[in-house]
Amino acid sequence: MTRPGAAASASSAATLRPGEPGYRRAILALFAAGLATFALLYSTQALLPVLSTGLSLSPAQASLTVSATTAALALSLLPVSALSEKYGRTAVMTASVFSASALALVIPFAPDLTTLVVLRAAQGVALAGLPATAMAYLGEEIHPKAVASAIGLYVAGNSIGGMSSRVLTGAVAQAFGWRASLFAAGVMAVLCAVAFRLLIPTARNFRPGPVSPVALWRTVTGHLGTPLLRRLYLIGLLFMAVFGAVYNVLGYRLAAGPFGLSQTAIGLVFLVYLVGTGASAASGVLHGRLGRRGALYVAVVLAAGGLLLTLADSLAAVLTGLVLITAGFFTGHSIASGAVSRTATTGRAQASALYLTAYYIGNSVGGTLGASAFHSAGWDGTVALCLAAVLGVAGITLHATRRAVADRRLTVPAGRTA
Repeated sequence: MTRPGAAASASSAATLRPGEPGYRRAILALFAAGLATFALLYSTQALLPVLSTGLSLSPAQASLTVSATTAALALSLLPVSALSEKYGRTAVMTASVFSASALALVIPFAPDLTTLVVLRAAQGVALAGLPATAMAYLGEEIHPKAVASAIGLYVAGNSIGGMSSRVLTGAVAQAFGWRASLFAAGVMAVLCAVAFRLLIPTARNFRPGPVSPVALWRTVTGHLGTPLLRRLYLIGLLFMAVFGAVYNVLGYRLAAGPFGLSQTAIGLVFLVYLVGTGASAASGVLHGRLGRRGALYVAVVLAAGGLLLTLADSLAAVLTGLVLITAGFFTGHSIASGAVSRTATTGRAQASALYLTAYYIGNSVGGTLGASAFHSAGWDGTVALCLAAVLGVAGITLHATRRAVADRRLTVPAGRTA
């Protein structure tokens, strides 16, 4: 019989370590997959004003091309990622990235809004096989001491993919139109999919198991029954609603007076998205100094201050506000998502999938409502909606702070003061 210690050593020995060729291949493969995922997910976001003109759409109608994808992804995350428990991480990720990339080559030929939205929703379902499955693959195949850095590189691919798709589609649309820009994003995704398949090492530690809907339901309801997790899910939803609304409507605001920016210039504005990389890294330091709730208050102040700045008819003020909104969002998102992993003692993959589900629902709802508010009340309406969501985060955090203070008072021994 194998001793537990020996089994653990054998399992650790079978994982990939930094410096090994297999480790580099795995990181590059998942970097490519993450880049493709977020390039496709947000491929139409920088094009919304062009879509409105080309297809005679209102901002709310055009925003459905983003919201339909993120909503379909959100609703498909749990069931699709669960398939990887039976069929394998690599198989599900491969099917996901190739099917989503294939759809990307068809989407530019959509004749009308309905067809475009249906195809984008199908693309969201296809993409659902990547986010949670990629995390599981890294957890199983990478040496435990290197998992955090490996996930950080995967998230970097996500961030760069989200930014590059906005910049690429904006530039190509300026010269050749929105259909050509979406086709260019599709070609980039296909190249990333091929790179992923050629690079990804064969899984050595995956053990297939049955997919039990009953067990999955129990895990999900258990997480939803935990008050702290519910609060964290709602915080993620509200922050992402702000982010989705701002970035969906931003192109309309900058294309109109007094700015009048070109489509290429609007695409370049999305480089501000890279602020999130620094904010995500700084959130760990912030959490160490101020705690979870203190860091969330900082995120709220940054986002609210940024929203108010964007009300000015000054490009410098709008861009500064956008930097603050982006920093506040990524700080809040990093703190909330990290707290989910620490709070869940069992079923962590499902806990994270639930967070991502709330996160993308927030993107869909916020993007659509933000565009509707812009259509009816201009940028002021979008900002008012976003400020309400930010105040929601502040209220949830304040409620948690009061409960924590009350709990500490209850634990103080009699005869002593807190």
